[in-house]
Amino acid sequence: MEPLLEEEEQRLDRVDSLHEPDLTSTSSSLSSVFSAVDSRSATSSGDISGTSGSSGEILTADAVVPRLLEPAPACEELKVTVTARQKCVGRNNKGVTWGFTSVIGRQREMEDAVAVVPAFMSLTCGHVGGCTAPGSRTSPEISPIHFFGVYDGHGGSQVAKFCAERMHGVIAEEWDREVDESCGWQRRWEVALSTSFERADSEVLTAAVAPEMVGSTAAIVVLSGCQIITSNCGDSRVVLCRGTETIALTVDQKPDRQDELMRIEREGGRVINWNGARVFGVLAMSRAIGDRYLRPWVTPVPEVTFTNRTDDDECLIIASDGLWDVMSNEEAGEVARRLLRRRRRRALMGEVDDGVSPAQAVADNLTAIAIGRNSSDNISVIVVDLKPKRKSPSNAVKKR
Repeated sequence: MEPLLEEEEQRLDRVDSLHEPDLTSTSSSLSSVFSAVDSRSATSSGDISGTSGSSGEILTADAVVPRLLEPAPACEELKVTVTARQKCVGRNNKGVTWGFTSVIGRQREMEDAVAVVPAFMSLTCGHVGGCTAPGSRTSPEISPIHFFGVYDGHGGSQVAKFCAERMHGVIAEEWDREVDESCGWQRRWEVALSTSFERADSEVLTAAVAPEMVGSTAAIVVLSGCQIITSNCGDSRVVLCRGTETIALTVDQKPDRQDELMRIEREGGRVINWNGARVFGVLAMSRAIGDRYLRPWVTPVPEVTFTNRTDDDECLIIASDGLWDVMSNEEAGEVARRLLRRRRRRALMGEVDDGVSPAQAVADNLTAIAIGRNSSDNISVIVVDLKPKRKSPSNAVKKR
């Protein structure tokens, strides 16, 4: 990873003194779907705990109590086996906070849209599938499942807006359909997500949402207590910061990606290098919602991934290419880790009380860095803080 520019280092050193970004901003309640569609910008932050605003939070981590597995022998040397109680990584998935920015940048028109939908479904961890603690107390509890989506429109903003308003609802409907349980939980999600993307694409046509030359990327995350499920069409991207690693959970679907190039050519299409690889010299991605005039070469069928959550997970970054065109995954991950850890540490010491969540601070600063690096596109960034907030000693004393 190349080192951050000197001015970006200085910005990171000053971040804790920042109260509000210099971008025009608005915020709303947690139950809203946020669509960044005005001609200026939008920023917001909050916690996913079923309350409104950006400061309240429900902490759900329980104390781990060691216990004896067997009765102690009466006449022999005492042997004690201690174990930690097994639990879902995300407990009941309420201690998650988030923040986002979505700005027009140097473009003349705002074509990005963002959706944050806390508790868009409520399921047990076992019902979602992939529970990493199936025998735990938390596994059979009904918990909120959260939705995050970034949509980067091209040719206009209509399809991106439509996806931000509709996609999560379609996914919930498709998940509720009766299926053959023997196919396995991952296959069920793959079918639900693929069908949802294709349904949304069809609705764009049937509802006459936009001309056939308008389309959008779609990078979405479904977050449960134990699983991070992604579904992606296009070149928006999802990365996971885990410990010291930055892990790409999606792979950009570009026309010159070997498997995508072979698929396009197998179906009689061509990829032409015109200011970068493009389908027939027009579109710089090989999958998207909309873009009917480029079927079958540009398809709405997404790629789906599943990632087990761990205690080392720091955050998710979901962003449009306005960020990724000027920052690598590793650079974005390093910025996120430094800011999150610094602000968490200071909050634990009772030093940070500016009303800006750590996740929002990361989103603001990633956007500022992208603008400083002359990103030429709209910039949309969602940051999901996967670490439950810990109570500071001062707060604990006050409550006694």
